[in-house]
Amino acid sequence: MTQKILDFLRARREQNGDDGPCLVVDLDVVRDNYRLFAHALPDARVFYAVKANPDPAVLNLLAGLGSCFDCASVTEVEQVLATGATADRISFGNTIKKERDIARAYRLGIRLFAVDCEAEVEKVARAAPGARVFCRMLCEGAGAEWPLSRKFGCDVAMAPRVLERAHALGLVAHGLSFHVGSQQNDPGMWDGALRAASMIFRDLAERGITLSMVNLGGGFPTRYLKSVPATEVYGHAILSSLRKHFGNAIPETIIEPGRGMVGNAGVIEAEVVLISRKSDEDPVRWVYLDIGKFGGLAETMDEMIRYPIRTPQDGDATEPCVIAGPTCDSVDVLYEKVPYPLPVSLEIGAKVLIEGTGAYTTTYSAVGFNGFPPLKSYVI
Repeated sequence: MTQKILDFLRARREQNGDDGPCLVVDLDVVRDNYRLFAHALPDARVFYAVKANPDPAVLNLLAGLGSCFDCASVTEVEQVLATGATADRISFGNTIKKERDIARAYRLGIRLFAVDCEAEVEKVARAAPGARVFCRMLCEGAGAEWPLSRKFGCDVAMAPRVLERAHALGLVAHGLSFHVGSQQNDPGMWDGALRAASMIFRDLAERGITLSMVNLGGGFPTRYLKSVPATEVYGHAILSSLRKHFGNAIPETIIEPGRGMVGNAGVIEAEVVLISRKSDEDPVRWVYLDIGKFGGLAETMDEMIRYPIRTPQDGDATEPCVIAGPTCDSVDVLYEKVPYPLPVSLEIGAKVLIEGTGAYTTTYSAVGFNGFPPLKSYVI
C-alpha cells in the first residue's frame, strides 16, 4: 500500500463514484523490486514472468530497465516485442506449445525454448531448427503456498535423455530449469535442485554435451498476511548453493520473478455488497464482495493465497467471517475453511482494500461471467 495508490483511489471515487472493483499498480514499487533482484543476484539475468501482469505500462518500464522476459504464449511474445525489447531478451518458457506457435515465435526471432520431454524437443527441432533449449526438471515444492509440481517438468533421471535428443536433432542443449513453487517461503529450497542440476551438467559433459545455463525459475514471494524473507536472503542462499555445487564453474543463471516483481505493487479496491448469517445461531457472518474468484481472485482457490484485507473499521473488535464473491456460482467463496477476521462494525457499502494483488489478478479475471465486467486496472 502506498500513498500514491490511496490518493489515486480517493480521486477516482470523487470523479466516478461507484465504478466497480479495480486494481491499481504503483510503478515505483515495480521499479524498486527490479533493482532489488538485480542487486541480490547481480550475475543472473532477470526474465520477468509476463503472465503475472502483462500490462503494457509494466512491460515498458521493465524493458527500459533492461529486464528480459519469460513468455508463456506467442501473444505474450508480441506484447514484449511491442515495448521495443529485442527477441534475444525473450524466452518461450512454456513447456506445452503448439508446433505452429513455436514456428511463429521462431519467425519473430525467438531462439530460447523450454522443453520437458522428447516429443516437445521434436516439435522445436522441426519448427525452430538450431534453437537453444533448456529442459525443465520436476522439483520439490515444499514451503510454497502455490506449488507447481507435477504438471511441468520431467524426472531428474529423464532430463539428460531429453537434452541428448535435442543435441542429436541439431538443437543447442543449453541448460536446465526448475521451479521451487510460487510464493516459496524457504530460501533453502533451491539447494536440492541445484545439486541435481550440477550432477546432470557433469553427466552430460562426460557424453560430450556442454550445458551452459541454469534457469532458477521464480518462486520469490511477496508479502501477504505473513512476513517473508527479504530478496537479499534468497540471493545469498542461491549464490551459496551455486558455489557449493558448481565450484568455480558457475554457469550462466537466469531468474523468472513474477509475483515477487509486481505482487506488492498492486491493491484492489472492492465494495461490501452484503453481510448476512445463515441462521440465527450461526457465529460466522458471510461477507460478500463485488469481486471474487471469477473477478481476479482465483488464487484463493483452496485458500492457498490469503490476501491482507483492509477496512475503514480496522482497529474495531473482529469476528470470524466467510468471504465470498458476487456471482451465482457456489464455488465463488474465497475464505471459508479458515474464516477471516473482519470488524464487527463493517457495513454494507464499505470499501475494502485487498493488498498484494498486483500479480495474477487481472489475467485471471473472467470476461463477462454472470455479466460482470473484467477487473479494471490502472497503472500509475
